[in-house]
Amino acid sequence: MKRYDSYKDCGIGYIGQIPIQWNSSKLKYFVNVITGNTPSTIVDDYFSDEYGIPWVKPSDLNEFNKITSSKQYLTEKGLSQSRLVRKGSILIGGIGDIGKLGVAGCDITTNQQIHSVEGDIKKVDDEFLKYLLYFSIEELQKNASCVVLSILTKTKLLDLEVVLPSLEEQTQIAAFLDYKTNLIDATIEKKKRLIELLKEKRQAVINEAVTKGLNPNAPMKDSGVEWLGEIPEHWEVVRLKQIANAFGRIGYRGYTTEDIVGEDEGAITISPSNMKGNYMTFESCTYISWDKYEESPEIKIYNDDILMVKTGSTYGKVGIVKDLNKKATINPQLLVLKDVKINSDYLYNLLRTNYIQYQVETNVIGSTIPTISQTKILNFSLPLPPNDEIEEIMNYIQNQINIIDKTIKLIENQIKNVQTYRQSLISEAVTGKIDVRDWQIN
Repeated sequence: MKRYDSYKDCGIGYIGQIPIQWNSSKLKYFVNVITGNTPSTIVDDYFSDEYGIPWVKPSDLNEFNKITSSKQYLTEKGLSQSRLVRKGSILIGGIGDIGKLGVAGCDITTNQQIHSVEGDIKKVDDEFLKYLLYFSIEELQKNASCVVLSILTKTKLLDLEVVLPSLEEQTQIAAFLDYKTNLIDATIEKKKRLIELLKEKRQAVINEAVTKGLNPNAPMKDSGVEWLGEIPEHWEVVRLKQIANAFGRIGYRGYTTEDIVGEDEGAITISPSNMKGNYMTFESCTYISWDKYEESPEIKIYNDDILMVKTGSTYGKVGIVKDLNKKATINPQLLVLKDVKINSDYLYNLLRTNYIQYQVETNVIGSTIPTISQTKILNFSLPLPPNDEIEEIMNYIQNQINIIDKTIKLIENQIKNVQTYRQSLISEAVTGKIDVRDWQIN
């Protein structure tokens, strides 16, 4: 794209040169910042889950998507104890997740973790301001103070150094970026949807292979299990306990915060948070003392062990341990399957199918803390082919997964490239590195 005829150094390090007719300034000269607050939570009349003025929290911020609703609202009484923010204001996370952005799609209020930036409409275009602040997020993060939690003060925000073109030019730049980012975002969403479809295909391939086999012409028989239906004639239905043992952290061998130690002072205690999609990660872990680790040798964890969540919101989630290079055990939410008599990867894939997860759902108890007992898990019914067929199925599954995963990786890289281009386009437009004054929608 074309550039302006001449440039000057604006004196702001993170911006560099700007068009000669642009001006450098500080945010405080053309905006007002309102920091939100929380009315007394002991007064029920202040809050509503259904109606009133949206009361926005950091979790409601969604970049450029305009906010017109929230998970919680303030009533008229609650509003009298809060600070109203006008439609079009730019919302910025000021505590913890510094720089998380949102746009007020109507008059709103916020809690104390959010700064609302109201532009002077005689000096700055609201739409331009959102892109200007988006471009400045990294600089705001640098200006935040951090002891335990990152905090961006109102003063630091107002002192942000920025550059501004004329109001007319701001409106043109914002229109250009609105059009371009909408096109880019639509492309990204299509690619993300394609990834989801590929993930669904991957799971469908696994489901079909481990419950029906690879031969579509194989004679079938009734499995005797209503939710499973027919299986190949030469397969059998077994209980999980016939092919594996299960071990959990017995109550009296639980641990307390006193048993938690530093990384170099004990063993990893694996939790559901370590189970990420199709893999497990040990980058962020809790550690317990060696004494507690040695107390329960039956739940020491090794590569190819299979883990299942039996308690908590992610009950039924399954993981298989790979690339574990430290000593590890499990927390009370998990159980580990050991002494597996078939291919561990095959059992892992089987336990993740819809057919097995159906058994999880029908056996879980408790609404506040959902739980499925070890006994019920061991009684799960599994369709099982002969061992030689298991190896054949696993080879097929692995080949199919490799093809699908390579495609997913390719699309993920495409998304990263498009996101990088998007960010670069915004940066160049709001700092005058490109000239869009003559731009029009084709």
